Amino acid sequence: MANHKSALKRIKQNEKRRIQNRTFRNRTRTLVKQARTAIEGGDASDAKEATLAAIRDLDKSASRGIIHPRNAARRKSRLMQKLAKLES
Repeated sequence: MANHKSALKRIKQNEKRRIQNRTFRNRTRTLVKQARTAIEGGDASDAKEATLAAIRDLDKSASRGIIHPRNAARRKSRLMQKLAKLES
């Protein structure tokens, strides 16, 4: 266990951030999964809406440092490829 006041504060801050990051990461995963299922469902308008929501959330997570920017870019790219395939 930490002995210094600043180290104790750091532990509290890290725990608080970990919980916040976990909720953001889970929400992002959920939206990406919803977009994938909407694309597999075949309805282009629903798929586009769900994909745009997932992309928006991926961008937010990347800008906050919750996920790596390249990770977000890769996921967005794969979603858009699947959406383009559906629309064509």
